[in-house]
Amino acid sequence: MTILNRLYASSGSEIIYGTVQIDVGTTSYYLVKGWDDIRCTLENGQTVDFVAAAIDLALPARNKDGTQDLKLAIGNIEGIVSSQIRASLNVLENAAITYRTYVSTDLTAPAAKPFTLAVKSGFWTAEQVQITAGYLNVLDTAWPRYRYTLADFPGLRYIT
Repeated sequence: MTILNRLYASSGSEIIYGTVQIDVGTTSYYLVKGWDDIRCTLENGQTVDFVAAAIDLALPARNKDGTQDLKLAIGNIEGIVSSQIRASLNVLENAAITYRTYVSTDLTAPAAKPFTLAVKSGFWTAEQVQITAGYLNVLDTAWPRYRYTLADFPGLRYIT
């Protein structure tokens, strides 16, 4: 039985760590879903301590509808990121979420390619912070991006 078979069948000692990096402005928060703090190496070689937190994730669907959103809920018992997320959502500051997975037997690199999503919206309560992050919705973007209109190019009126 391979390690992947054991991982997904839950019959081995390995576990998958789902980690979240929340970047708000110049500040980064590193959280891991679970009860234990872990130290992992990022894809750029930097070693980071991920703090255990009550996190619930709904990963983006792999479909063709154009809106692939990650939904994230963080327990706000310790107030780890609530004040920064609150400030970011109030002014719609630049915020991003990077999701990585690690296997407990190899914390030297992510087990899968990490993906980074821009924070779209969110809200917070006394108990939790909920964030929705996603990619650019390609289906709702115009092509070509630059439109040739009469206001910008009045000579178009005379083309037959």
